[in-house]
Parts: sequence; C-alpha cells; structure tokens
Amino acid sequence: MPSESFSTSPRPVMDDPVLGKPTTDEEAAMEKGQESTSDAPEATATAPPREFHGLSWFLVIVSILCSTFLFGLDNTIAADVQPAIIERFNSVNKISWVSVAFMMGAGSTNLFWGQMYGQFNLKYLYIISIAIFQVGSALCGAAPNMDVLIVGRAICGIGGAGAYVGVMTLLSVMTTDQERPAYLSIPSITWGTAMVLGPIIGGAFTVSKAGWRWAFYINLLIGAVCAPVYLILVPSKDARPGVTLTDRVKNIDFVGFAILSGIFVTLLMAISFGGAVYPWNSGRVIALFVVAGVLAIIYWLQQGFNIGTPMENRLIPFEFITNVQLMLVFLCETTAATSTYIPVYFLPLYFQLVRGDSALTAGVRLLPLVCFLIAFILIAGQIVSRTGQWQPWFFGGSALALIGGALLYTIDEHTSNAKIYGYSILTATGIGSYLQLPFAAAQAAVAPRWIFVAVGLISFAQLAAPSVALSIANTVFINEATLNLIQYLPDYSEDQITRVISGVGSQYLDQMSASQRAVVIRIITQAMGKPYILVITSSAFSLVLSTILVARSFADRKKSKTTDDNSI
Repeated sequence: MPSESFSTSPRPVMDDPVLGKPTTDEEAAMEKGQESTSDAPEATATAPPREFHGLSWFLVIVSILCSTFLFGLDNTIAADVQPAIIERFNSVNKISWVSVAFMMGAGSTNLFWGQMYGQFNLKYLYIISIAIFQVGSALCGAAPNMDVLIVGRAICGIGGAGAYVGVMTLLSVMTTDQERPAYLSIPSITWGTAMVLGPIIGGAFTVSKAGWRWAFYINLLIGAVCAPVYLILVPSKDARPGVTLTDRVKNIDFVGFAILSGIFVTLLMAISFGGAVYPWNSGRVIALFVVAGVLAIIYWLQQGFNIGTPMENRLIPFEFITNVQLMLVFLCETTAATSTYIPVYFLPLYFQLVRGDSALTAGVRLLPLVCFLIAFILIAGQIVSRTGQWQPWFFGGSALALIGGALLYTIDEHTSNAKIYGYSILTATGIGSYLQLPFAAAQAAVAPRWIFVAVGLISFAQLAAPSVALSIANTVFINEATLNLIQYLPDYSEDQITRVISGVGSQYLDQMSASQRAVVIRIITQAMGKPYILVITSSAFSLVLSTILVARSFADRKKSKTTDDNSI
C-alpha cells in the first residue's frame, strides 16, 4: 500500500499516536482554544471509514495479534522449561536470567519504542521489531550455552516490546473513532491469555519429542506464516510525512533511554547476582546497587531539567509525575503485574519439585488460575465499559489478591491439590479484576493529547515491575533453600544442592532415606513460600492505593453534585 500520513483528514486530537501532538492546523487551533481556520462542516466531519474490510482486514488483525500472542507467550514460556535448560547447560546460577533478561529487554525499551513509532513509518518499524524478535528466538532455539540463550532472550524482549507497541499504534490509526476502544482492548486480552498459557505450552514442548528448544522455534514458524501479511497487507503509514530524518531523530530522548536502560540492567544484575553468584556484601554487588541508585538520580535530573532532550520529547512527561490519579493507577498496575507473575512461575515449580509432576502436568495444573484470570479480565472490562466505575474493581480485586496471596504463602508439602487450586482461583479472580483496567483509567486521567503516552506508561509498568519482582523472588527462593540445605546436608556440595533445588537433581533425592528426603522437600517448600510475600505486600499496597482512588472518586462525585445543585 502507498505510504500515508496519520492525519489524512481532520479528527480529534486523541487520535494522534504516541506523542499526542496535534497533527493538523485545525487540531492545533483546537488545543489552544482558537477557532479553526477551516469552515465548520469540515472541522466537525466524522472520521473516515476504514481503508479495507473483509478478508484483508481479518488477516491483518489475526496476524498482528499473533505477534502479541507470541510476545505474551515468551514472557512465561520459560517457567516450565527451566529444569530442561539447566540439565542441558548445567548453569543453575544463571537460570533466573532466562526469564529476567526477556523482561529486562522489554521493560527498558517499551517507552523508547513508543517514541520511535511517533517519528517513523509504522509498518517498517513494526516489521523491524518482528525481525528483532525472530532473531532472538532463533538464538534461543539454537543456543549452544546459557550465555547465548540469555542474550537471545533479551533480544526477544526488545523486539517483542516493539511489536506490542506497534500493534497498539497500528490499531489506533487503522480503526475509526467508534471502533477504536473495542479493538484496543483485544491486544491486552491476547497478551494476558498467552502469558498465563506460557507454562502449559512450554511444558508440552519439554515432554514431547520436539524438546524445549521448540518453545522458541515456534516463534519462527508462526512468524513465517504471518510474514506475507505484514509485508503486503499491513498499511504503510508515516508518522511525520515530509519531515527529514535529522528532525525525526532529534525528537527521540536517546539520553533518557540510555540512562533508564542502565538503571534496569544494573539493578537486575545486583538482585540476581546477590547471594546466588556473589555474596551480598561483595564489592561487585554493592557497586551494582550504587550505580543503579546514581543513575536513578541522574535520570530524575535529566528528565526534570530537560538535559539532552526538549521538554516535549521526554520519555516520561514530567506532568505525569504530578498527576496523582495517573501515578496511583501506574503503581496499581505494578502491583497487579507482580502478583500475576509470581504464582505463574512458582506454582509449576512446586508441582515439579514437591509432587514430582512432569513439566506438562505441572503446567496443566495452572489451568484454574488461567481460566479465572482471563474470565475476570473480560468480566471487569465489560462491566466497567458499561458503568464507567473502575475504582471499586481495584479495591475488591486487591483485597481478593491479598487473601489469595496469603493462602498461597501457607502451602506446604501436605497441602492438597484442591486447596492449591482454590487459592489460585481466589488470587486470579482478584488480579483479573483490575489487571487490565489501568489502561482505561490512565486514559481518563490525562488530556486527550497524552493518551497514547499514558498507555505506554502503563505498558511499562506491566513489563518492568515483574522483571524486578521475579529477580527478587528467584534470589530469595534460591538463597533461602540453599542456605538451609547446606546446613542440613553438609556432605553435599553447593552445586549438588542447587541442582536439587532447580529440579534436575532427582538422583540425589533418590539416594536419601525417606525421612531425609521428607526434610529436604519441607525445606524447599518453605523457601518456595517466601516469594509469595511479594504477592501479599504488592496486593496490600494496591489495597491502600485503591482506597485512595475510591475516596477521590467519591469526593469528585460529591463536588460535582454540589456544583449541579448550586447551578439550579
């Protein structure tokens, strides 16, 4: 298709993607409160219909949603293939990076991709991000060692984040005003569904003849099937037609992106290495924490004083920091995402280590959590779209997630499967009630021209928070279990103990007496409960935040009613 501008005709300011800036003279005048220079009928014209329909439209939607599904799948598909990876590469101390590297790449580049889509041709940038994702998948599938696998996972995260932002932006410019809200909700649901199905699909590949490598090769297969649609049918739309490359590049906050990426990398390295690779009091770990803190201060100053970037081009508009409702919603999304990932990763590990389940069976046992999480994402979205009241869902969901997290913390080696399913359902019901609502709430908290930037900020929370949370959870679990097992099994080396913890040391368990094996399982189970403290604290924090949101909502309604009464 020929390349087109976003603003092929006058339309509301909120339709301009990512940067939220007016795209026509008429819109600029509207934003400043001035009259449009065009005649009235043209200024108020309805948005044009979609450019294509039928089979072409169906193929485009399905194909771009496939990239979203694969991105969501890769978030958690490694959760159930970790024992197989450890057995292949014998690198237990690096296993957490298989998950963390992916989310680190995605979380650190999410906002940067948003700026890129606001400057360049959407189709070409989307295809580039897909290509990056596929290169990472190929590296993961063919990895000869753990280091290459980790690099491949990071590349997958970078490309996947670009594809996800690209899908949201493409849907924004390909749909009409009336269609847009419905279509923009589909990628979030697709991503969430794939994310919770990841361990099940990963487990299926692990126990099949295909092997764990196909958990990554599958991305190449699906990408190849969708490639003709990306190349031929996806419309080519230029974000800034007629603008030179130099001017486009000037509008990207490279300085902020570099500093933010540095914060992510050093912080996650410090958390992941601490206790597992180096002692917590070692110079390396302390230095990483110090560097992360210094970079955080530098980033705050750089964004606050517009160092190296104009005010309007900062990664995170400083106006957002003073927007109380937006910050509350942003923090709620970090807690919801954290509470989602912890059980998705640690419940399959429990069933494999404690119950001796295969990777596939352990993944299947997540189905109660999966089904209720998806169901309540849909239920909450439908009800809120009709009532417009989203604050109570934050409050109720946080309360249920808090109770569910506390119950998950109590699981021991004797807890029945039925109880674990019940705890999972309660947690999933709570999280699902508000996991995706921050996207709509953020849009309601900002001016129309900032909507896409606000959506990008919530996406950042959804990707960045779990990367930090999982690093902490893995470190706490491994450190706790290793320390206690070393004391109980002084004749075993640290490597042997680590293999037992990771699920690939069954031969060592088989050599123990029944009583000794029972103690080892109890120590591992107790250590496995510690990560759920993050679910408890996150949900408790979200409950406090949602209480403030509900109180602000009541205050606004009371103020509105008083104003209406006074005007009568």
